[in-house]
Amino acid sequence: MAEPTLQQIFGANAIQDATTITITKADLPRLTASPTNTAESLLTAILLKAQDGLPQSTFDTNLDQSIYIALGFPGFAFRGTNNDSYRVDQITVNLAKPDISATIDPDDY
Repeated sequence: MAEPTLQQIFGANAIQDATTITITKADLPRLTASPTNTAESLLTAILLKAQDGLPQSTFDTNLDQSIYIALGFPGFAFRGTNNDSYRVDQITVNLAKPDISATIDPDDY
């Protein structure tokens, strides 16, 4: 099998050149596209989209896939002076490479 493509991970309209990557907001699941989307909402939508293209099931069978994304278990945290209850959802990004360095280097994946 081949390494997942840019479009498989980031959407049909994703493109890159030597200095930029462009991801179309319409390709991102559950995101309401707006000129004022927060950085956190964009990152969440990118991770959810990447999860579709990088599931553990294909990681297990495709040796060219080095990353898989999985949802964890939801929990709760209490924050602020009033100890308000917050739902905490987990998205786990798993990076696999030959065991030659303990440093995460994007060029290895």
